[in-house]
Amino acid sequence: MINHSSNTVEIRSIDFIGEATLPKSLSFQKTEIGGLSGITYDAKNDLYYVISDDRGQKAPTRFYTFKINLSKGLLENGDVVPVGVTMLLNQNGQNFPPRTTDTEGIALTDKDTVFISSEGDREKLINPFIKEFSLASGKSITTLKIPIKFLPDKKAKMGIRNNLAFESLTITPNNQYLFTATENALIQDGSIAKPNVATPCRILQYNLFTKQPESEFLYQTEPVAPLLDITGKFASGLPDLLALDNQGHFLSLERSFTGLGFAIFLFQVSLADADDIRNIDSLLRTSKNIRPVTKQLLLDLRTLDVALDNLEGLTLGPWLPNGQRSLILVSDNNFNSLQRTQFLAFQLKIEPPIIRWFRRMLDFFSW
Repeated sequence: MINHSSNTVEIRSIDFIGEATLPKSLSFQKTEIGGLSGITYDAKNDLYYVISDDRGQKAPTRFYTFKINLSKGLLENGDVVPVGVTMLLNQNGQNFPPRTTDTEGIALTDKDTVFISSEGDREKLINPFIKEFSLASGKSITTLKIPIKFLPDKKAKMGIRNNLAFESLTITPNNQYLFTATENALIQDGSIAKPNVATPCRILQYNLFTKQPESEFLYQTEPVAPLLDITGKFASGLPDLLALDNQGHFLSLERSFTGLGFAIFLFQVSLADADDIRNIDSLLRTSKNIRPVTKQLLLDLRTLDVALDNLEGLTLGPWLPNGQRSLILVSDNNFNSLQRTQFLAFQLKIEPPIIRWFRRMLDFFSW
């Protein structure tokens, strides 16, 4: 279980520092770049690994390596450049067969490997997975066990919903814990997100030393109001999480399609007071009063002077020239000519624990 003590990270402010968009239908090493759904930063090599959710239909299941130039303290077109593509291989060293994966999340370890999550396919009873792959070869190394309550069943009474499963993936800075979350409620936990209606997601915590699932937590998404419900194509959920420290603090990305464009929110999240729900198989059938994770809104991206696309992934980047930490978001263009592969950059003002303690003491004595 995570220790919720000192050395926690608190974000004081978040400021937008630019956007870069890749050319439409950009080809790289005989693959079309698109469907970018998760991103992770390799500080040692100043590289970013970005997973595509192509189900092996345009090219084999793969992740890309990018260079992102933030040396000017901002992001502009031309600053994001693909430099590599790695095909994912199963335990037999072969490409995954088409339509058997829906890879959405990616997180870097300290062992030159990445963990990657797949949503599976509820309709075809293909289970979601979380696997570890070699950065160098792309070959599968380890498969984490998924608790039964998340797996689709033939009667559609329990488990993940289609395309609403493990979108997110993140590893704590000490490489001890991995977290993922369902994008929407499990069938036995509640309804999917609807206009003005939230959905109860589950955060799932793994111990990477034992490779076993340890804890689960309730994450309630925000109820989002469509501007104009003309299309009737409302969708909303939790596409990514980012561990900020080793004490259970995260950034979460909530993304809604509201009929006329996207609503994107960034929250700071804490597990500190949340109940562990791993022994509760159904939230609908429990009588317990469950405490969810706490959330604080950091930024409603609709307030930016930017046309937002389908943002699904986020990662911390390098320290900027002004000493603040960078944050990168990436969008999934769904291989749709009407959408864009968009990278957004921000700077975070992170307050160290000792500064936070002094500030709170000053606040206390100024009463």
